[in-house]
Amino acid sequence: QVQLVESGGGLVQAGGSLRLSCAASGRTVSSYAMGWFRQAPGKEREFVATISRSRNTYYADSVKGRFTISRDNARSTVYLQMNSLEPEDTAVYYCAARTSYSGSYYFNEYSYWGQGTQVTVSS
Repeated sequence: QVQLVESGGGLVQAGGSLRLSCAASGRTVSSYAMGWFRQAPGKEREFVATISRSRNTYYADSVKGRFTISRDNARSTVYLQMNSLEPEDTAVYYCAARTSYSGSYYFNEYSYWGQGTQVTVSS
């Protein structure tokens, strides 16, 4: 079993950048495919990005070209670099782990979740 803790959220102006971190404990992140999801008030949780164990990456169309997911297995940490942030990116961002080699777009295919970190982008 793995425990996930996100950090790095905050308040940023439109056009700015943030880097979210997801630190894993209990079991190394290298054993999992990882994903980032987000949930804005009144909206459903939505897929943002995923990275497989071999570092194949996939992104939601809304963040493609602006966000980058990466993993550092030695540090058991996954990152989400977010550039050119827009007010529409405001949400709670969640890190998730999937006991599979490949990543997934579907939140119900992830077994482990962090508590979330708030990202607020002001216009």
